[in-house]
Amino acid sequence: MKLLRKLLFPFAILYWGVTALRNKFYDLGWLQSKAYNFPVICVGNLSTGGTGKSPMIEFLVTSLKNDWKLAVLSRGYKRKTKGYKEVHVGSTVMEVGDEPLQFKRKFPDVTVAVCEDRQTGIEKLRNTIDLLLLDDAYQHRKVRPSKTILLTSYGDLFVDDYILPVGNLREPKSGAARADIIIVTKCPETLEDSKMKIIRKRLNPKPYQEVFFTKIGYGSEIKKEDNSETLEYLKAKTFTLVTGIANPKPLVSFLKAKGLKFNHKAYSDHHDFSTSEVSELEQEALILTTEKDFMRLQPVIKKAELYYLPIATEFLEGAAEDFMSKLMAN
Repeated sequence: MKLLRKLLFPFAILYWGVTALRNKFYDLGWLQSKAYNFPVICVGNLSTGGTGKSPMIEFLVTSLKNDWKLAVLSRGYKRKTKGYKEVHVGSTVMEVGDEPLQFKRKFPDVTVAVCEDRQTGIEKLRNTIDLLLLDDAYQHRKVRPSKTILLTSYGDLFVDDYILPVGNLREPKSGAARADIIIVTKCPETLEDSKMKIIRKRLNPKPYQEVFFTKIGYGSEIKKEDNSETLEYLKAKTFTLVTGIANPKPLVSFLKAKGLKFNHKAYSDHHDFSTSEVSELEQEALILTTEKDFMRLQPVIKKAELYYLPIATEFLEGAAEDFMSKLMAN
């Protein structure tokens, strides 16, 4: 690994230079960012994925939907369409992407849309909403959000990472300065104050930034479209866990801690399942997957019993109220 990093280092320097220069042009106003006269909240990260953006968006929707007429705008990663497209409950992953479809099916009364150009997407939505959540738009500098939330995983802090292609950072670590709030996600069930202090010190937040800590909350039931079962349903069975996410380790650890026996088939993030892979999965009696993967597998898995395990963002130390106060402050 060290040798590979040395070989890729010149490319990392080039990538760092290009992204740093681009950010500098935006900071100086040589490239224009557009601000809006209603709240635009951006959720993103410096790394290539796996920090928990989807559960964070769902936490925000749950917290805000009763008081605001809001919408979620995403790029629609890996969709096969182009341009602006509103997401409907009956949309497909190919049309809108897995995560936007997940949002819409979980919150059918909330407007969800996809557009690779966020300015274009906002113009389409602005007359019908009074608050917008931008999913995975930290590097989309053509839009100047009202508030920006930067996520970083407990086990993979951005301060310990390297820029692409040596590491997983999309831009230099200095980009963290654009965030109003930094959230350390996927923390252990209990995290001592002393460790939080160490992490805060390592992140070195600016005076205007506040750092919060969250963990993954797993559901007590597994679900599919027309049915749900308690986790006990899995105890007497040997099942297959199928994941197409950036970091399945927390989920694997959770299931093992429950004493469950399973085979794990791990795929890359947002994996497009081939016909042969689907045929192979169809031979399984019982499959458990993530909610995001369920969006892609449910239309094609017809024989195997298919469930997903819901997850949610949970703030440590009961800090959710403080977080929302900081987020919505003028």
